[in-house]
Amino acid sequence: MDDVNLLVICLNAFIAVLILLSTLGLGMQLLTRLFPVPVSRSDSALTAAISSAVTSAFPGARLTHVEEIKERRS
Repeated sequence: MDDVNLLVICLNAFIAVLILLSTLGLGMQLLTRLFPVPVSRSDSALTAAISSAVTSAFPGARLTHVEEIKERRS
C-alpha cells in the first residue's frame, strides 16, 4: 500500500512542477512580447570581435564595413 502512495506523491509532484514551469514559461513569453529588447544599430563590441576574427583569419586585412543581412523566410 505504501508503494501506491509513493507513486501518487511522485505523480502529483511531477504535475505540479510541469504546471509551475509552464506558467513561468508563459509569463516570460508575455513579458518579452510586452517589453521587447531594443535593437541597437552599432555594437562596438560586436564590431571589434568581427574585426579581430577577420585579422586573425586574413593577416593584413582591414575591416571597412559591417552590415547585418536579414534572411528571407519562405
